[in-house]
Amino acid sequence: MRFRFILTLILTFQSFVLFAQREDAGDYEYDREVLFGINKNTNGGLIGALSLKLGYRIDESTFQFFGLDLANVKNPKEVRYNTVLGNSYIFGKSNYLYVIRPYYGRELILFKKAPQQGVQVSLLGAIGPSLGIISPYIIEYSVSRVETVREQYDPEVHQSRFNILGHGRPFEGMGDAEIAFGGNAKAAVNFEFGVFKSNVTGLELGYQLEGFTKEIPLMPTTENRQIFQSVYFTFFYGFRK
Repeated sequence: MRFRFILTLILTFQSFVLFAQREDAGDYEYDREVLFGINKNTNGGLIGALSLKLGYRIDESTFQFFGLDLANVKNPKEVRYNTVLGNSYIFGKSNYLYVIRPYYGRELILFKKAPQQGVQVSLLGAIGPSLGIISPYIIEYSVSRVETVREQYDPEVHQSRFNILGHGRPFEGMGDAEIAFGGNAKAAVNFEFGVFKSNVTGLELGYQLEGFTKEIPLMPTTENRQIFQSVYFTFFYGFRK
């Protein structure tokens, strides 16, 4: 009798725990999320892009999202040098490429997490247009001991890197920028580590392909591209409800 009583208590307790866990999982459901991200990729610098993503539930395991990336795309052969004045510059660089990427995508949740433990894993894909802004890379160049000029790097004119005193001010030359149109697509795996229902913290690992209607002359003395491929990760933080 005592054994049956103890067994009954154990089974009752287990049923209560399972019910509570199911209630917890239900409480973890959400319909909307807003995410902010910092991106690092193989075509960018220390910070490759800033991201914004808005997600909306379609069904139990599927979301749709709208996103926007603001990126600075670089040539893989760019090397930064320091001058005797303590300034820095990239020898051979002629243009910046800033890219605005709006996109639409779908996210499929593979493994859900409990509200305050575990990791949620999902797959996502997205596609959208790309607007490239090709802005001149300005350098300060010494033409004599007393005279310097500030102008876009030209390999036919600025042949000695030792005469370069530094690069221009942020966004200097933007008034002479050109526009390039294109498109982008990406596929990624998303890992979420947040411990609170209303907050999101996670990491997105993926591959991105981007192409433009014309070649982008980032460095005239090296091979320039019309199509860019990159592997990236984005650390994101946001809110959901």
